Amino acid sequence: MPKSHALPSFVSLLGIPLDLGASVRGAALGPAAFRIAGLASHLEGLGHTVRDHGDVAPLAFPPASQPGGIGRHDGAIAAWTRAIRERALALFEQGGLPIFLGGDHSLSMGTVSAAAAHARRTGRNLVVLWLDAHADYNTPVTSPSGNLHGMSVACLTGEPALQGLLPVPDAPTIAHRDVHLFGLRSIDRDEREALAADGLNSIDMRMIDEFGVSALLRQLLGGLDPATTHLHVSFDLDLIDPALAPGVGTPVQGGLTYREAHLIMEILHESSLMRSLDIVELNPFLDDRGKSAHLAVDLIGSLFGRTVLAKALPAARARA
Repeated sequence: MPKSHALPSFVSLLGIPLDLGASVRGAALGPAAFRIAGLASHLEGLGHTVRDHGDVAPLAFPPASQPGGIGRHDGAIAAWTRAIRERALALFEQGGLPIFLGGDHSLSMGTVSAAAAHARRTGRNLVVLWLDAHADYNTPVTSPSGNLHGMSVACLTGEPALQGLLPVPDAPTIAHRDVHLFGLRSIDRDEREALAADGLNSIDMRMIDEFGVSALLRQLLGGLDPATTHLHVSFDLDLIDPALAPGVGTPVQGGLTYREAHLIMEILHESSLMRSLDIVELNPFLDDRGKSAHLAVDLIGSLFGRTVLAKALPAARARA
């Protein structure tokens, strides 16, 4: 019998105030900034039921099991990863569509690990769309900084040196073919070679400039079956040009424009594929009067059905 591909009936918010994976502190205040910018009320205005589950707090990590030599703050991040994974799994079991509010991108080691476990239990195939200026495919050997937010994809795809960060020894890893990196424009030399060797699906800004967001994203999504796919979108705000979103710790010039970013969200909404979402790397300390937070909330609105014309409003709104 084919699986249902109806979207979850409500949205669950979970804050993850983690910033130990980055060089610049401050992303821990991201969840509060999203809330102050009105994320919940914005989604409710689009006809969605929203449940805010507060913030994750890290669990104590047994000293005998602490990682060592993996990266900066590796023991603490392993504790965070365990706590994130447990809270994320609980949200998946409740049946909503979780939005994980970061926090730096190391949090995805917990959220995507939970999505993988949930997909395996429900008989779906997890596909990850990594919207980011960076590939986050470094390892402890190749990373220039040792920052774990730059190793998340490598960890999730099974890099042996990073498996000590995952909370369970049998945590499912993601096949390289099921990770799609979109919007790349800053990749370290060794990282570039690893991406090519391992065959990750990578779309950089040169390709976007030449072929356009719409054609590339529609081609990617067109190969996925809504009835059997759990699409996890991991959205790093540094995907967008820093002139529009200055409140990020690792800004890179030449990012997506306002309309390109909205078009990505609109196409993702139309696909009905997304089952979970990270939005990460908002750093209010570096922002300009909430500019980045308000843009992020605006983009999430497009991801959840806001359009210029009324034809694509959610069914819940149409019945109101």
